[in-house]
Amino acid sequence: MLLVYLVLAFLIGAVAGGWYFYRRALVQRQHVDEEIKNAAEQEVAQLRRDAEQDIAQGRTEIERLKADAHRILQEAEMEVRAKLLEGRNQLEQEALSERASLRTEREEFRREREELKREIERLNRRAEQLDARGLKLDQLEEKIETDQLQARERLQAAEETLRAAEARLYEIGQLSPEEARERILARLDSELEEEKAVRIRVAAERTSLEAKRRSQQIIAQAIQRSASETSAAMTVSVVAIPSDAMKGRIIGREGRNIRAFEALTGVDLIIDDTPEAVLLSSFNPLRREIARHALESLIADGRIHPSRIEEVVHKAQEDMKVFIHNQGEEAALEAAVLGLKPGLLQLLGRMHFRTSYGQNVLKHSIQVAHLSGLLASELGLDGAMGRRAGLLHDIGKSIDREIEGTHVEIGIHLAKRFGEGAEVLDGIAHHHDPENSETLFGVLVAAADAISAARPGARRESLEVYIKRLEQIEQIATSFPGVETAFAIQAGREVRVIVQPQKVSDARATLLAREIAGRIEQDMEYPGQVQITVVRESRAIDYAK
Repeated sequence: MLLVYLVLAFLIGAVAGGWYFYRRALVQRQHVDEEIKNAAEQEVAQLRRDAEQDIAQGRTEIERLKADAHRILQEAEMEVRAKLLEGRNQLEQEALSERASLRTEREEFRREREELKREIERLNRRAEQLDARGLKLDQLEEKIETDQLQARERLQAAEETLRAAEARLYEIGQLSPEEARERILARLDSELEEEKAVRIRVAAERTSLEAKRRSQQIIAQAIQRSASETSAAMTVSVVAIPSDAMKGRIIGREGRNIRAFEALTGVDLIIDDTPEAVLLSSFNPLRREIARHALESLIADGRIHPSRIEEVVHKAQEDMKVFIHNQGEEAALEAAVLGLKPGLLQLLGRMHFRTSYGQNVLKHSIQVAHLSGLLASELGLDGAMGRRAGLLHDIGKSIDREIEGTHVEIGIHLAKRFGEGAEVLDGIAHHHDPENSETLFGVLVAAADAISAARPGARRESLEVYIKRLEQIEQIATSFPGVETAFAIQAGREVRVIVQPQKVSDARATLLAREIAGRIEQDMEYPGQVQITVVRESRAIDYAK
């Protein structure tokens, strides 16, 4: 029984404990549900607040977007209005321009129509004049025919009179017809020679004055726009040394240094009593310049022996090639000549060391280029081609001491090899004989060459050659009959010829001047030109008694 009670008590306790725990769990669950509900309500409230805030922000953004859209719409509308206004203005301007163009064309058409009317009137007047001239020509033809008939009749009468006069002359003079004819022909020859001389003199003076005036104008304009300094090279270069003790080092032991130097450079090294200086002598200025550079380098370095001399000379030769090329480029640039090939530039640079009558050939070529270009421009020709022909006219002188031939032949060969044009070839070939020139550029280069060579101080020559040239000019002048004496003046650029007035007439003096000029051109070589002035004196003497 007790066991039953215990079991019942246990069961009641278990039920009571289970109910307690159930209620407790139920209370706890209700509490948790309350917390979850409160949290959910708070979250819902927060979400509601966030949604309201987002809605407010969205409304603000919508308002802002509406304002931007309105502003953009206004800007687009203003831009469209501006473009429409600009298009309207442009159309109005184009319309105004078209109206002005039409107005101008209408004016031009009106002027052309008036000019055409005037031209038609002029042609009508011209036709009337031609008709009148035709009538006059018909009348003149009739008159000429009448005059011809009268002239034939007079000629026949004159021939009859001449035959009668000849017969009478034969009777009076007791001359045969052959002798009389010879005397008449001799007299006619004399009279015709005098008339021919007079006509030649008048025509030559008129042509000479016009040509001289025009040529002087062109040449003066060219010379005024060109200026160049004179240059004269020598055959000896002086090299300064720091002291006379250096002379011994240059000579070397038993003269080995000086022998090596002369053998490598081809230049004579002269060491004399000149204080603090040695001399380099050679007729080849290029070799002399290389030797000068090499010797100055050796003196500055201080090491002078055969191997060092060979090294320095080779270096000076290489430096000289660069220097020559630079000289050619500078010359082409100064003469404003473009497109020259490197080989021609090298040959141009070599002319820096070439002289003619003491005149530097490269500077002479540059001046001839300027002058020929200016002369070509004055005559309406291609100035660039004139400068090119003038610069290259003496290109043969760059190597004329190394190969056979004249500098003209060598220059033509070089110009052909480097592809120069016919104008340049003509300038090279005929700058000493412009009469045979095939183009005007040969004549222009010859004139520019004569101007450059003839200006004072440009060239020099020895006293012996100078005196010999003057004597030869005087001998040529005095070799003609009727010449009393002749004087070469102005350094041989003019010769005054005094003639005997009894043997040489005024008309004959003109022919004599031409003959002397032709003989001088044929027998002599001279720079520039020689003026021949024939002087004839006529005296009338009478006595008062």
